[in-house]
Amino acid sequence: MAIRKKSNKNPPVLSHEFVVQNHADIVSCMAMIFLLGLMFEITAKAAVIFVTLQYNVTIPATEEQSAETISLYHYGIKDLATIFFYMLVAIIIHAIIQEYILDKINRKMHFSKTKHSKFNESGQLSAFYLFSCVWGTSILVSENYISDPTSLWRDYPHTLIPFQMKFFYILQLAYWFHAFPELYFQKTKKEDIFRQIVYIGLYLFHIAGAYLLNLTHLGLVLLVLHYFVEFLFHISRLFYFSDERYQKGFSLWAVLFVLGRLLTLILSVLTFGFGLARAEDQQLNFSTGNFNILAVRISVLASICMAQAFMMWKFINFQLRRWREHSSSQPQSVKKKFVTAKGKTSRKERENGINGTVTSNGADSPRSRKDKSL
Repeated sequence: MAIRKKSNKNPPVLSHEFVVQNHADIVSCMAMIFLLGLMFEITAKAAVIFVTLQYNVTIPATEEQSAETISLYHYGIKDLATIFFYMLVAIIIHAIIQEYILDKINRKMHFSKTKHSKFNESGQLSAFYLFSCVWGTSILVSENYISDPTSLWRDYPHTLIPFQMKFFYILQLAYWFHAFPELYFQKTKKEDIFRQIVYIGLYLFHIAGAYLLNLTHLGLVLLVLHYFVEFLFHISRLFYFSDERYQKGFSLWAVLFVLGRLLTLILSVLTFGFGLARAEDQQLNFSTGNFNILAVRISVLASICMAQAFMMWKFINFQLRRWREHSSSQPQSVKKKFVTAKGKTSRKERENGINGTVTSNGADSPRSRKDKSL
């Protein structure tokens, strides 16, 4: 993300610069239209589709299961409208964090252009990863997914999910969709656009895949695991920009990154190779949302493995680049120390009348000079 320079000149209305400078206000007005639509009976039915979750199913109370009615949700085409509205909300929150937190820190730290863009990226992502990690963990605990790993594949397909689970997936999709217009609003450099599109596309592909294939339980566990590792990396980078001597966070992240990839593969193989492979119903059925067939299991598992391999490849290249930079900076620092020490020695020798020469018998030491005088 490039640095947004503020000028006193007002750009022409609806020009490129006008939209970039005022995109948060424009998007806020768009979101306000949907909220105002809830106040009028004529537009309320249409506005509800954008603001609230759709496709709820009320399960009556039974003596065996629960004493209260339960509202569960499934997905449908109307979810696109809800995702669009919360994409607007994500753009607004992005602008608030940027203007009231990150820009103020940037002005105090006086970062270079490269550090400025990376600091903004890590600041935005660390806030999102922390929020998603805490929220996802609370869902895992409340639904007992951590204490019972078999819930990842038991009773598949998971067509009916609780409110918190569906809202979590809607916001995940909305956030990563909002990243596309942010490439324009933040004036991303042309050489970085392709990298960002691949990065965003991988998230959308896997999150939407878990949502549409009714693999929400496994997807939630893998997302929380991945977000925790990514949060550690970006928060470590923020501390590194404030103090370049801070390296401990990167070392911890490197260890957890590898462990996270291994745990992701283990959970995926257990779910698709052990749990779903032994299920009784293994017939493709779109009406019931059952996608538990061999072709789908192999495709999903291959996609996860390829994503993990891609991230490991990027991780290895990152570590090799850091190692080269560290190894190349060491000889320069040693050389500087040697030149500095040599300069100090020659001045000391000149002060003691040795004409700046260094002899092999250590003539510049006080003990040797004392022996000669004696």
